Amino acid sequence: MKEKLRWSLVVVVSMALGAASIVGIDSLRSDEPGSTTTVIERVGPSENGGNVSLSVESVADLVEVVRPSVVRIEALNPGGLGGGVGSGIVLDQEGHILTNNHVVGVNTTLTIVLHDGTSGSATVVGRDVGNDLAVVQTDLPADKLVPAKLGDSDSVRVGDFVIAVGNPFQIDGTVTEGIVSGLGRSLAGTGGRQMRQLIQSDAAINPGNSGGALFNGNGEVIGITSAIENPTNERVFIGIGYAVPINTATRFLPEMLRGSDIQHPRLGIGLEPTSSPPQITAVEPGSGAEDGGLQVGDVITALDGTAITTFDELATYIDSKNVGDVVQVTVQRNGKELTLPVTLVPWDLG
Repeated sequence: MKEKLRWSLVVVVSMALGAASIVGIDSLRSDEPGSTTTVIERVGPSENGGNVSLSVESVADLVEVVRPSVVRIEALNPGGLGGGVGSGIVLDQEGHILTNNHVVGVNTTLTIVLHDGTSGSATVVGRDVGNDLAVVQTDLPADKLVPAKLGDSDSVRVGDFVIAVGNPFQIDGTVTEGIVSGLGRSLAGTGGRQMRQLIQSDAAINPGNSGGALFNGNGEVIGITSAIENPTNERVFIGIGYAVPINTATRFLPEMLRGSDIQHPRLGIGLEPTSSPPQITAVEPGSGAEDGGLQVGDVITALDGTAITTFDELATYIDSKNVGDVVQVTVQRNGKELTLPVTLVPWDLG
């Protein structure tokens, strides 16, 4: 039943995206040449100790200032058989670096390369597989590390100016500009769980940009570039790229920095996402939903007294909770209204 619920969700997401293919934009590396890298940039300190604030007219100055926070992440698989190349953001002078989870992979040997060519090893500290994020720690000296300035992705508006900086297709130091094309986008992620509230941009990103950053006009990181729309299956940019909001990362950073792998909550039900309000199509055996008394055919109208009219509203509310939380689920069943307590269970993301 669990696998059926996951597959149903993936199909729904694919349809919502016009049956297009979505791909992560890390660069897989094999014995053949052609790997790519990505750079992440930041706002640096000014002479008076404050942060430099650069206008959208000074893109060249912005790029020059933020370059010290750029890292390249090289992930080599066991035995040296293939790996990946991506990028990351320096979080602090203790060596913590934020990147995409799919960049670092599993059981890999990690190397961090700074903008000046200095390199050192790294290990994974914590992961948020559900949001495709990871924190690694390098052994590079503190005086070589310049932390990035993180922005507020909740303040981003459609039409805002953005830049992406990186090394797509081994074209070093490439800077692309554009605007925020959309907000609140969703993509199918690991284990059937959707990645939500993604930032869509038309600033060109390509293989090699994974784990890099999307910047606003002040050089603040507002998103982690993670995926592109890929209807042609050729893994090239067609004008639609996606970034994980930086606020999503900062919500879970404390746990990842403590060495935890993030768990995300779910009700344990299958839903008809096109119905309004959402209707339950399956209840997973042994889940909190079954224990709480939810049934197939129930129509969910509220969570904890908050009215729910769409699938997205329900999913977003559940995402705001924690595993183990009890949610009061109000449903319509056979013409009657019931409110049932449901304990949230974790997604099995592998």
